[in-house]
Amino acid sequence: MQAFLKGATVQAPKAQKEKALAGSSTEKTVKAVPWVEKYRPKCVDEVAFQEEVVAVLKKSLEGADLPNLLFYGPPGTGKTSTILAAARELYGPVLYRQRVLELNASDERGIQVIREKVKTFAQLTVAGTRPDGKLCPPFKIIILDEADSMTPPAQAALRRTMEKESRTTRFCLICNYISRIIEPLTSRCSKFRFKPLDNHIQETRLLDICEKENLKYSKEGISALVRVSEGDLRKAITFLQSAARLSIAKEITEHTITEIAGVVPNKMIDNLLHICFRGTFEKLEVAVRNLVDEGYAATQILSQLHESIIEKDFGDKQKSAIAEKMAVVSKCMLDGADEFLQMLSLCSVIMQQSSQD
Repeated sequence: MQAFLKGATVQAPKAQKEKALAGSSTEKTVKAVPWVEKYRPKCVDEVAFQEEVVAVLKKSLEGADLPNLLFYGPPGTGKTSTILAAARELYGPVLYRQRVLELNASDERGIQVIREKVKTFAQLTVAGTRPDGKLCPPFKIIILDEADSMTPPAQAALRRTMEKESRTTRFCLICNYISRIIEPLTSRCSKFRFKPLDNHIQETRLLDICEKENLKYSKEGISALVRVSEGDLRKAITFLQSAARLSIAKEITEHTITEIAGVVPNKMIDNLLHICFRGTFEKLEVAVRNLVDEGYAATQILSQLHESIIEKDFGDKQKSAIAEKMAVVSKCMLDGADEFLQMLSLCSVIMQQSSQD
C-alpha cells in the first residue's frame, strides 16, 4: 500500500508537468498580433487608393530601375506599408533581411549614424539573383522613416552618400511634412504624395476585416469609425480592434466607437454652443468646467468646436475672429497652458462674436 501511494505521489506531479508543457506549447503557437500588422498589405496590389505610387512600383517590379523615392502625406495612409510590400516582392522572404535597412525616428539618426551605418550598408555590392532562381535588382534599399525628424546636418551628409552610392543603393525617404526635408534631397528623389484615404475605401477595408474576424457591427458604427479616424486607416483599424475587445459577442455600435475614440458627444458640443449664444458667462464657466472635468481632451473639444462653428450661419468677419482665437488657443495648449482657462477664453470670444452677429 505504501509503495502504491509512493508511486502515485511521484506520478502526479509528472503528469501535471507534462500537461503544463503541452499547454504552454499550444499557447506559443497562437500569437496575438495587432490587426494593423495582421492586415498590412503583403504586396503592392493590396495598397489602397494610391494609384500613381502603385503604378511606378509595379513597373520597377517588372524589371525597370527604381529611382530614389520620397513619400509624404498624412499618417496612416500607407507610406511605410507600400515600400515594405515592394521590397518583399523584389527580394523574396530570404534576401529581404539582407537587402533592406530600415531606420525609424526611434533609432539614432544623427550625422554620425549617416556617416557610419548608412554609408557602410550603402557601399556593399549585391548579386542580381535570389535563392529561388528569380532575378532581383542588383541594389539595396535604405528606408528612412519619418525623415522630417532628421537634423539638417544629417540630411546634408545623406545627400553625398545618395550621390556616390547610386550604383548599389536606392533610398526611400518617408515623412509627413515635405517642407522639413532640405531642397538638395527632394531634388534627388521622385516625390509621391499619399492622399488621406477616401471614406468609401476605408469602409470597404474595415468591412473586409469585420468579415474575416467574424465581428457583429452596425452600419452607423462603421460610419462613425470612418468619421473619427479622419482618413487615417491605421487609426481606424486600431479603434476597430479595441471596440471588438470591448464588446465581445456584442454589436459594434456608434456609441462604442465614440467612447473608444474619446470623441465628445455632439449633444455636449451643441449645449456648449447654445450657452455661448444664449446663456450667461456664469453658465458658460460651469459648462466648460464640466467638459474638462469629464476628461475630454481640450484638443478634441477644439477640433469639434471648429467644425461646428464653420457650419453655423455666422458672418465671415465673426468666423475669422473665432478661427484666429482658436489658432492662439491651440498654440497655447501646445506650450502647456491650462486647458480650462484656454477653453473658457475661446468660448468667451464665441459668446462676444455671437452677440455682435
